[in-house]
Amino acid sequence: MQIETYFNFLAADDIRIKGTRIGIESVLYEYIHRSQTPEAIAERFHTLTLEQVYATILYYLQNQEKIGAYLTDYLEYCQTAREEYEKNPPPGVVRLRKLLEEREKTTQTTKIDTLTARSSNTPSDET
Repeated sequence: MQIETYFNFLAADDIRIKGTRIGIESVLYEYIHRSQTPEAIAERFHTLTLEQVYATILYYLQNQEKIGAYLTDYLEYCQTAREEYEKNPPPGVVRLRKLLEEREKTTQTTKIDTLTARSSNTPSDET
């Protein structure tokens, strides 16, 4: 049995584990960058079997140069997308961030007012 039979090669930058929507980059990121065991990865991705996780790792080990480049491209894409998102977030995210900022200011003001009130209500040391 060829190891490639465990995967769907949808494009040069899109290799999925057969029977799932999970890309090999998800499994390999957990394995390489987060040092997760195959068992922990299988628990994290409930639709994967332990056999599929091991097959993905074996495929990487057999094709380290090719899959290493695949992963590098994926991580660069993620970084670029994250930076672009931060530069131009959707309007809903902007509104939520403003609401959270306002809530944080209100919470801080309330804490300061509470502390001030407590300190002014403490009994004096006069006898």
